[in-house]
Amino acid sequence: MAKVLISYWKRHDPPVMPVRTFSMNPSDNIQVAMNLVMPLADASPVGRALMIQTLAGAVEEVIAGLNNTGIVHFARFTIIDGNLCMLSMYDGDFSNYIRDFIYNIGAAFDALLVYIKDHPRLPVEDHPDEFIDWVNAHDALQLPERITDLSDDPLKLPRRLTLILDDCPNVQLFTYRAYPGFSVAQTRLALNIGW
Repeated sequence: MAKVLISYWKRHDPPVMPVRTFSMNPSDNIQVAMNLVMPLADASPVGRALMIQTLAGAVEEVIAGLNNTGIVHFARFTIIDGNLCMLSMYDGDFSNYIRDFIYNIGAAFDALLVYIKDHPRLPVEDHPDEFIDWVNAHDALQLPERITDLSDDPLKLPRRLTLILDDCPNVQLFTYRAYPGFSVAQTRLALNIGW
């Protein structure tokens, strides 16, 4: 019954997907989440071991590259249910973050992407716009912090949410940001860490 109902709703009231926006208010662009979910081409223990070995050989390059961007609060790589996930918090605009990523650690990421199902064309440095689109498509959908923003009609909220979840199985529900008013640069300066 649920499949029939969802199909009917999609035809008569298609969902409006939340989109990533850049705000002119600088504090809105601090500690922005990216939850990149990349399905492994081979999720067997052997496939995961080969991918982990490749990542282990690139850890220093990845850390140096993330430090060089000057906008990353944290990043971690995790395997969840047959997916390599890169979870990070950064400051600023999404496409600029990915371009910094390409410039600073594109080669290391190229080596990882060969283990990912339906990866974008490589090297990513030669196809930056395609890579940005690919990352955007594989970033877990971020629901608005106020879920009521999904619909101006409270009675349609459950329907809209159901349709969004039908299209997007991976979603970020909310984010808690400690010290949201400080960028990476401000934090590093205050701690005398430098670059």
